[in-house]
Amino acid sequence: MTTKKNSCEQPIMMLQNTITTMVRQDRPDLSARQLAVFLICYLNDTVQTVRGLAAALKVSKPAITRALDRLEELNLLGRKTDPMDRRSVLVQRTEEGYDYIRNIQSIMDDVAKQ
Repeated sequence: MTTKKNSCEQPIMMLQNTITTMVRQDRPDLSARQLAVFLICYLNDTVQTVRGLAAALKVSKPAITRALDRLEELNLLGRKTDPMDRRSVLVQRTEEGYDYIRNIQSIMDDVAKQ
């Protein structure tokens, strides 16, 4: 019984250690919603839109817009109008965003080794 509890707690402890390390760094820390938007944009190969992100996270488009405002302010993501449909906004990755995702991966690798 103890083994099962420990194996269930392990991913949560890894998440705690990863987030704690991220918060302690001299880098921006993101809200859960901002992190979810960021990860969807960097871990999926398809082009993301505000409408698609809102649907994927089951939140309103204004909630996604606020998350993107912060991510764009940090230069982790960018936005541009879709030239094929000017009503649609495309989300773009940035070099700073790639650096941020590599940092998260490095932290998670270190946590997994512990």
